[in-house]
Amino acid sequence: MEEGKVHSKKILLVDDEPGIIHMLETLLRKEGYSFIHSAYSGKEVKEKISSTTYDLIVLDVMLPDTDGFQLCQEIRKETNAPILFLTARSGDLDMLTGFGIGGDDYITKPFNPMEVAARIHAQFRRQEQYQQIVEQTAEVYHFGSITIDKKAAQLLISGKAIACPAKEFELLLFLVEHPNQVFTAGQLYESVWGYDSLGDEKTVTIHIMRLRKKIEKNPKYPSVIITLRGIGYKFVPPNEGYSL
Repeated sequence: MEEGKVHSKKILLVDDEPGIIHMLETLLRKEGYSFIHSAYSGKEVKEKISSTTYDLIVLDVMLPDTDGFQLCQEIRKETNAPILFLTARSGDLDMLTGFGIGGDDYITKPFNPMEVAARIHAQFRRQEQYQQIVEQTAEVYHFGSITIDKKAAQLLISGKAIACPAKEFELLLFLVEHPNQVFTAGQLYESVWGYDSLGDEKTVTIHIMRLRKKIEKNPKYPSVIITLRGIGYKFVPPNEGYSL
């Protein structure tokens, strides 16, 4: 963290446990984040996002009046701000659900508050770096029926835009820009999520799986994003005749 730096980012903390909200808010203020709002229910969240534009939302999955996953889908209609889930659920299905409906990161309880702060900081750092790259280049990659528009942050299949959450797109773009290079899950996590201490292999695996469903002819037998067992993943550029 950058000690002494004041951040202008607006953060919304959502949890039904006041103690967690207070703990995170205290730590984030020490880290220089001064614009922090809190909400303890789905109703409060809707009221706040209707009047304030947030740069990041930390969202508890289990709220008293709604399910956090369902709430995330409603939030996504209003904003593309990164959403970090906080939850006691640690199963693969829950993680798949969270990422599938628009979540950007997934932190299980109990957690170290410093980890949450670090991931928030990493999200903002990656956003800034990504924006700088996009502003400097306006590249479009074509692989048969697959088109990746870097400036528009869009994945298109046969000219049709395909829904691709931010982290999925960033992961795909990173692989596309490093063709035929092998990366471990830890290296991909560090490069795309920007936080290297955890090396969250499960998060990377889920995002790879979701990308394969979008760009592979047969996701069970991938030929574009392939797995080298015990080593990692690599992107093999499809030829011009590749069609889905």
